[in-house]
Amino acid sequence: MLYPGGTPTQPEIIAVILSKLEIKPDDVFADIGCGSGSISISAARLAKNVYAIDNREEAIHAAAENIKEHGMTNISILKGEASKMLSDLDIDCAFVGGSKNMERVLEILMKKAARFVVSAVRIETASRALAIMKQNNMYRELVYIQLSRGSELSGGTMLKPENPVFLIAGGPCL
Repeated sequence: MLYPGGTPTQPEIIAVILSKLEIKPDDVFADIGCGSGSISISAARLAKNVYAIDNREEAIHAAAENIKEHGMTNISILKGEASKMLSDLDIDCAFVGGSKNMERVLEILMKKAARFVVSAVRIETASRALAIMKQNNMYRELVYIQLSRGSELSGGTMLKPENPVFLIAGGPCL
């Protein structure tokens, strides 16, 4: 897998994201801030179609190579600002992995998507997403994940932490 700048989303985090999205076989999914495309690739195994969106050239290149390597044919890669593209896309669910123009992106998702998840490593980003969703009665759940991996140390095993992640799940509240 090729990874553009930034920290790639860990497979365990992807599993939780996908569980919160409850992607169905006829869903159209948007991966906003797709980075390496790892979430798009995982979602493409569940959804009918996937839009992998990023405005960074290095991310588009990495995602395209990774998608090709995995043989996925139901993913469309879109380069540009998600807040300008989303209005023209018919989607059922989405993942937001970047915080650029997050307010506008969430405004669109709250009108279009039945389910969405925002990932944040910064407290401020998590707080903004949470506030927006609560103000619009779209907040479903906040999950904080601290993941550690075993690492060798002096003939034994220690736990080495990964970056903690906030996942904020949203959609129309029932």
